Amino acid sequence: MIGRIAGRIDHRGTDHVLIDVRGVGYIVYVSDRTMMTLPPVGEAAALYTDLLVREDLLQLFGFPTLIEKEWHRLLTSVQGIGAKASMAILGALGPEGVGRAIAVGDWNAVKAAPGVGPKLAQRVVMELKDKAPAVMAMGGRAAPAPALDEEVIETSKPVRRVPDAPPSGAAQAEALSALTNLGYGPGEAAGAVAEAAGADPAAATPALIRAALKLLAPKG
Repeated sequence: MIGRIAGRIDHRGTDHVLIDVRGVGYIVYVSDRTMMTLPPVGEAAALYTDLLVREDLLQLFGFPTLIEKEWHRLLTSVQGIGAKASMAILGALGPEGVGRAIAVGDWNAVKAAPGVGPKLAQRVVMELKDKAPAVMAMGGRAAPAPALDEEVIETSKPVRRVPDAPPSGAAQAEALSALTNLGYGPGEAAGAVAEAAGADPAAATPALIRAALKLLAPKG
């Protein structure tokens, strides 16, 4: 299993990049969102990867962080969601947007991805709502793919990599952990945190916890 690729970008396609690693070129498919963050041809990049193996096909898919890779693996576990549909969803929503949509049951957000119809979007939300909290809780540990060592690639240009995951990912993970420690179920805690984060994407952990607790408080 190839879990990480680090090298020089030799070519940028519409949906993939060719990365040279010590003289061997690897074609790595990426989402539109990831493509926009990658450096130009001739510069270095590092991506976590997932290898799709079929009888007549081998394809590598690249992700800037481990949490995005885990979302990809989770999405492709849903019947009808292949690698292409998963990349479309991640490209449209990003890992945090996927987690928020599933946690609050917003299948319309999932449907916004190209090629994903309403029935398939509803299936994603229904099948993953109980699994989403575990991946959302990774937010604070979602480090980007490590940068290259000088021994791996020689270049006069500075090594570039995709940006770090936004701080809000860590805040949501910490808030989710706090709520589950208070006794709330993972599903309801994830939904409340996702809704609170949607209302204030820049909120820090304490603010997210307070907002989520208000949403979880008994009504009436």
